[in-house]
Amino acid sequence: MERPRFVIEAAEAESMAQKSGLTVLQLLPTLVKSAQTLARPPISKFHVGAVGLGSSGRIFLGGNVEFPGLPLHQSIHAEQFLITNLILNAEPRLQHLAVSAAPCGHCRQFLQELRNTSDINICITSINSNERKYHQLSHLLPDRFGPNDLLDKDVPLLLETHQNGMSFNLCNGQIPETENPKERLKYAALEAANKSHAPYSKCPSGVAIMDCEGNIYKGSYMESAAYNPSLGPVQAALVAYLAVGGSGGGGGGYERIVAAALVEKEDAVVRQEHAARLLLQVISPKCEFNVFHCGCKKSCSRF
Repeated sequence: MERPRFVIEAAEAESMAQKSGLTVLQLLPTLVKSAQTLARPPISKFHVGAVGLGSSGRIFLGGNVEFPGLPLHQSIHAEQFLITNLILNAEPRLQHLAVSAAPCGHCRQFLQELRNTSDINICITSINSNERKYHQLSHLLPDRFGPNDLLDKDVPLLLETHQNGMSFNLCNGQIPETENPKERLKYAALEAANKSHAPYSKCPSGVAIMDCEGNIYKGSYMESAAYNPSLGPVQAALVAYLAVGGSGGGGGGYERIVAAALVEKEDAVVRQEHAARLLLQVISPKCEFNVFHCGCKKSCSRF
C-alpha cells in the first residue's frame, strides 16, 4: 500500500498543475480533500485538511489529530500539523494556505507566530467552493495580538532558525556519536529542544520518540503569544512520526512507539514532563519514557 504523502516537491507540484490546466495556486484547494484523508479525528469524526505552499515551491499537507482518553487540548489542529510539517522539512516561509474549513480562533492565533502573517493568503474551500478565492490571513484576525506586542524585532519566530544554547554538562553543546538507543534518543531530544520556539516562557523543550524499528522522530515545543494555542513537543514529535516516518509513520499505529525522551530546563517554570508522560501512556502504554534536564546558555534567556 502506498504511503500517505505529506510533501509534494516543487517540480512535481508544477507538473500536477500543468496536467490539470491550473496554476499551482489553483491546485492547492484541489488537494484539500487529500489532506482531509490524512486526519485522525476519532473523537469528533470531523476531518480537517490544510495545504500550504512554501517559498521553495513545495506543497505541504496536514490534518487534525485527536487522542481518545485524553483532554481535548492535547489534540493537534490541522494548521498546527501543517506548520510543524514545514519546520520538519526546513521550509523557511509559508506563502499560501488552503483549508477545508475556516480556521478556529486557536489556529488563527497560532499562525500569528509566523513572520509577516498578513502577507499569507488563505483559501477556505467550504466557502464559495466554486470561486475558491484567496484572502489575506489578516482578515480572519483583524485586531490581533501576537509576537509584535511582546518580543523584540530580532527574536526568531516560527519557521526561522532557533539556537537555544541548551547542553548537558558533559557534552558541551556537541552531539556525540553513539549506538546506544537511550543516548541517541537523549541527544535527539536535545537537538529538538535547541530548535524550540519558546520566547515567552523562556522554557524550550524537545521530545524524541523511537519506533520498534529504531527510527527516531523529533519534535520541538512551539509557543504562542496567547499561551493556550502552544503546541507541545510530544505532539510535534508525533507529527514527525506520522508525516516523516517510514513504515511506522503515515498510517502506523502509536503502539509502534517503544521509547521516548524529553529534554527541558531543570528550572523551567513551564514543564512538559507530566503532559508528555500522560499522552504517551495513553497512546502507547509500553513506551519507555525518560526525562533529562539540562542547562541553558545566555543565548536562550535573551528571548
